[in-house]
Amino acid sequence: MTPNITASTASDKAEFYQDLELQIQGVVDGQRNWITNLANASALIYHGLRAVTNKPINWAGFYVLDQTTESLATDSTTGQRKDALILGPFQGKVACTNIAFGRGVCGTAAAEKRTLLVKDVHEFPGHIACDSASNSEIVVPLVLNERVIGVLDLDCEVTEGFDEVDQAGLEVVAKILVEACDWRGVV
Repeated sequence: MTPNITASTASDKAEFYQDLELQIQGVVDGQRNWITNLANASALIYHGLRAVTNKPINWAGFYVLDQTTESLATDSTTGQRKDALILGPFQGKVACTNIAFGRGVCGTAAAEKRTLLVKDVHEFPGHIACDSASNSEIVVPLVLNERVIGVLDLDCEVTEGFDEVDQAGLEVVAKILVEACDWRGVV
């Protein structure tokens, strides 16, 4: 089944995010598979945002909670399970495959359950350089029933590639995706 979506004709970012919300709703309509929905969402975000902003967005995609036995290590001091993220659907260059909670921008956003808008990644302590061309990043946690099940991650080749308009728009997208998907295999 092909999703019924209309291409964005937005002339600015705020308008783009209004169109994107409708596109994401169109993509998830009648489709609950998280892999399918995240794959289509990453394509819509990557290509749409590049077209509207003319900024060199070099990565848009998702990391999800890793449920494999290799990721189920425990902290030696607390005995608590160490959560980790594993690469999910994305658009862009080859990416890091595993990220521990609390590590880098993605892991920190996951651990803190909050969006991180990083205007210059070189100033972020512990930044993981999956692509050395990235200079700014925004990461939005995907939260289901108070538990982080993944993150939406975007990278840009220029500093200050993202702003509060992006944050607000991407947080809406994340919420739609969390509510629309069946997260079997992730939680």
